[in-house]
Amino acid sequence: MAATEPDTATGTETATASVVGASGFAGGELLRLLAGHPSFELAQATSREYANRTVGSVHPNLRSLDLRFADPGDLDSVDVLFAAAPHGVAMEHVDEWCAVADTVVDLSADFRLDAEGQYDEWYDGHGAPEHLDDAVYALPELSREDLAGADLIASGGCNATATILGLLPLHEAGLLDDAQVVVDVKVGSSEGGAGGGPASSHPERSGVVRPYAPTGHRHEAEIEQALDISVSFTAHAVDMVRGASATCHVFPASDASGGSEDEHSGSSGVPAESPSKSDLWAAFRETYGDEPFVETVAGGSGTYRYPEPKVVAGTNGAEVGFEVDPENGRVVTFAAIDNVVKGSAGQAVHAANLALGYEETAGLDQLGLHPVGSP
Repeated sequence: MAATEPDTATGTETATASVVGASGFAGGELLRLLAGHPSFELAQATSREYANRTVGSVHPNLRSLDLRFADPGDLDSVDVLFAAAPHGVAMEHVDEWCAVADTVVDLSADFRLDAEGQYDEWYDGHGAPEHLDDAVYALPELSREDLAGADLIASGGCNATATILGLLPLHEAGLLDDAQVVVDVKVGSSEGGAGGGPASSHPERSGVVRPYAPTGHRHEAEIEQALDISVSFTAHAVDMVRGASATCHVFPASDASGGSEDEHSGSSGVPAESPSKSDLWAAFRETYGDEPFVETVAGGSGTYRYPEPKVVAGTNGAEVGFEVDPENGRVVTFAAIDNVVKGSAGQAVHAANLALGYEETAGLDQLGLHPVGSP
């Protein structure tokens, strides 16, 4: 493998990194983040379609990089390989990638789930199930302790990431036990990828709020696995480029009955008592008080009173928040992320920082922009 070398500016060892599938949106964000990272040396970017062309010819914001796309069949040995290929590619090439890199970080869904049976249910099976036990889910707020020294890292899906971040404080406070959970996520067109097809083209996307996965979205499996709950999940395509916004409706189980006869009501038909705002503030502070990339935004003053994707566009930050509906025994949580940074490339770099023992915020300290037109 490529040996790390000390970085005299930071006092840490530098690691070589390559990006497979570097011509897509997530691949481009990986290149952007790694190019500005103090401890990564960007060694290779691959694209079968654009082999030998400059990176800047596909990603105009990266024209200053002196780097050309290589064919993915000509991989060099590196310390870390980031894979931003479509679903199904990583499971086909994982042995090859592990042979040329000490750490593989996969941004697809190929290693996010724990068991082969889950892939039979939610996808089209799995071609390398022997690696599922080796993979560590990349969301650091959930799996930080497991990431140190990890060899195979599975970056989370953007819709799942936003949902998990919004629900995690309730999970850790025991408020999701036997609760009914309904999630509505609105996402930007970049989620469809650089080859997203007619539904992601600007004329078709402009002005819409379009349900594209009313039921059965594959990210349900990630959410249910991470939080050990059952969730009803719907996704909408909306008129923005970057961003994912998750609104989660939680109906806690009735303490009096230990369950509910009318979905989220007690045996008397009266809604279960919801936690107070002070309870929720305590839960969110306990979960995220020391997290470098998560900010709690719950009410307050100003125009942006709740989490908003525009505010975190281009960053690895996440905004989370909540509101209480005592009359209906309901808690509403919110989470907003940039789907191609926190929901993809930034999460992958964050996880790699932890795996290699770097400062976890290294290369990810970009602040958001305001105002922003189309994020």
